Amino acid sequence: MDKAQVLSYAEQYAAQEEAQRSKGDGRSSIHYPALFLFVGDKVAPAIAPVLNSCERKWDNAGGIMAVHAAAEEAGAAGGGKKEGREERVMTMPLPLAAGHDNRSVRQAVYRQFHEDSRYLAEMNRVLRRLSNSIADYGRLYSSFDVIHLSVITRVDDPLNVLLPEITLLARAILSQSFKSVQSDLYTLINEREQGENFGYSSSVGLAFLRELEAMQLNDFTFAAPLLVTEEDLSIPVKHGPSPLFDLVYVLSDKNERGMMSPGGMNDNYEIISHISLLKNRVTSAADADAGHGGYNNMTFKSGIRGSTGRQGYATAGFSGVRRPNLQIALAVLYHAFRQLAAQMREGSQLSLRERQMLLGLDEAALRERAAALLPDEAGLSEMTGLMSHGRPSYGELKQLSLQEAEQLLFGGGGEAYFESNFAAEAARRTADADPLREWRAVLAAQETAVPAVTFYQLAGWTADRDEAGSVLHQLRQHMAGLRAVRSAAEEELEQLYAESVERQPFQRVPLLDKRTVRNFIHYLFSAVYGKRYELLRYESELALCRRLEAALEQLHAESIRRVKQMEALEEELRVLALESIGRASETTGENIMEYYRTVTEQVMKDIETRRGPGIFFSERYMGSMAQLLEQGGTAVVERLIEVCRKELLAAEPFTFSFEEELLRRANVAAAYENRQVLSREELFKRLYRSLEEGAVVNVRLFEYTQEHRHEEKYFFGDSGSEFLRYAFGADETTRIYRLGFVHEQRRSGVEKLNLMGGFHLEDLLYYRNGKVYYETYASNGYLLHGLPEEQLPALK
Repeated sequence: MDKAQVLSYAEQYAAQEEAQRSKGDGRSSIHYPALFLFVGDKVAPAIAPVLNSCERKWDNAGGIMAVHAAAEEAGAAGGGKKEGREERVMTMPLPLAAGHDNRSVRQAVYRQFHEDSRYLAEMNRVLRRLSNSIADYGRLYSSFDVIHLSVITRVDDPLNVLLPEITLLARAILSQSFKSVQSDLYTLINEREQGENFGYSSSVGLAFLRELEAMQLNDFTFAAPLLVTEEDLSIPVKHGPSPLFDLVYVLSDKNERGMMSPGGMNDNYEIISHISLLKNRVTSAADADAGHGGYNNMTFKSGIRGSTGRQGYATAGFSGVRRPNLQIALAVLYHAFRQLAAQMREGSQLSLRERQMLLGLDEAALRERAAALLPDEAGLSEMTGLMSHGRPSYGELKQLSLQEAEQLLFGGGGEAYFESNFAAEAARRTADADPLREWRAVLAAQETAVPAVTFYQLAGWTADRDEAGSVLHQLRQHMAGLRAVRSAAEEELEQLYAESVERQPFQRVPLLDKRTVRNFIHYLFSAVYGKRYELLRYESELALCRRLEAALEQLHAESIRRVKQMEALEEELRVLALESIGRASETTGENIMEYYRTVTEQVMKDIETRRGPGIFFSERYMGSMAQLLEQGGTAVVERLIEVCRKELLAAEPFTFSFEEELLRRANVAAAYENRQVLSREELFKRLYRSLEEGAVVNVRLFEYTQEHRHEEKYFFGDSGSEFLRYAFGADETTRIYRLGFVHEQRRSGVEKLNLMGGFHLEDLLYYRNGKVYYETYASNGYLLHGLPEEQLPALK
């Protein structure tokens, strides 16, 4: 079996189902326009995933704009200008970081930007063009008063030394079109990619965090001639005193427990799009009807501000569970195969007599066929024309035995004639017999009959065991009887040959010696060679039986080989299905094998009810399993995949939404002692716990130094669904966090976003670890800032 072929089928089904069900998902709309500003070369991989996620989730995502501020060459090469959205993803050139000495690259980029006016001029042109493009999509939004600006950067990217200039210029230009610009910063930490440069990378990252600390102070001010007109006239842009960003989210590829996220940075890209939606979503009537609180930005900001009044930083975690389509496809493939094998094993329940007659192994058929192997017995009369040796008289013959008389008359001529014209011809006809070829046509027809005769039955019928049902055993018993009869016939022939001529009952003609001798010759060939003909018939039947025995043994070997092929395929499909379920989350993988065994059996039974018994072995479906197995297990699986894809997985029980499918799986009937099958309550409990554990926040903190912790948790899904009703009441009495729902008609799954804030940068484990490297590199002459040291806050 080709494992890749099976996995490809499952992956294709999963992708098709995901696309189909996502189309049926209700999508939220954002209230105000949104702009994503990606700063630095290292953040380029985030562009496409963030925008793709928005396009999947947002109904009016067609108006989303993005700009990538990157080094000139990187911006030209990448910039996220892919997947047909070139007009909505623009690039702004920044000085090249490559080529500069690591000891001073951040400072060099900062100085080059401020000394070379063409960078600022081009940024003005791009941002004005971007602002005009956003206006073109105004009809998509409920209001054009506010724009949400999401700035995204990597902490260890040298180009983020220009973050204040880039952000404030973007805000200044956008403020000319919008009454308010709400700015958030998403700071990404990718510890997996630090590799051998962990020391330098950590020092650059900490340098940015130190600058970020300054940007977020309540007394942060900034003034610079950032606006540039077409005549190259400069206009100052001023900010503050206030924090530069409304909220700053710190997102790492290492979660709160210190483990690398299975999804890597992709989880953070999903978080960015979900937070952007949460803060800018059009509230629907269903939200109010549900009675569950939605997101409130002011409440969250207030919640993460500690008792000292110092504004905290935020982070998030994200998880989702979806209908386990890949696992379903593999489970159905396994159960369909298992069901077909079970039908083949049941097959026809013919009696021994019927089995023998089907294969031509009953005694009457064997006798008839053995008789057909011999030339016509009437041909014995032609032996009387044989030339005798000399002309012995009857007087010379009568004292001899029959064998001696034959020898005197014909020498070995009679025996040679019989051997040539009877025994050799019978042997030739026996050798030409090909029982397997004859049986194949019969068995091929029986394989598609109802009930069928398959290699499962043949393996038992041809087994070498002393059982009444084995045609091989019965054939061997018949052969034993033939050997006994043949031995008796040989003895009779010997006795006849030993008798004297004088005692034989043939007509003697007195005075006519030649006539008497001729009568004796007729008697000799009739009596003696008649007996030899009878003996030849026994020997021919025995030879035929030996060929039939060999054919049955070969048929048994073929049948056993096919049975073992089926068993091996079944085991391989079972292992693949179980392995895929094992890789699924603890929750989405529960009860799959039990539930889809019942579903698959019922769907197959419905098809047989509509189209007739044995339909799955017709040419439209599987056809001859024996022929497929001759081509190999891959051919069987390939045909079965087509049957599953076109007939089984297209059936109504496979069209249920995520929650419908989950509920049915939870309610699968099972024996009480089967502890592996979960109740609905237990399944919901595990699903709830799985979502919570998967949504652990993506940042590692020194918890004992964190002054304040504020948490809010949001489910994305149908708030009226049974699972979300369960989730709302799960820990209602002990809940110390704010719980909200983003109501969306979801067929494909449910998602959870956990927000946490109130910590400060010095609480980050990344900050604590990087501080040592930062101080070491700075003390060794590395110029890690564009601003003078005295303008930066002290390290904590």
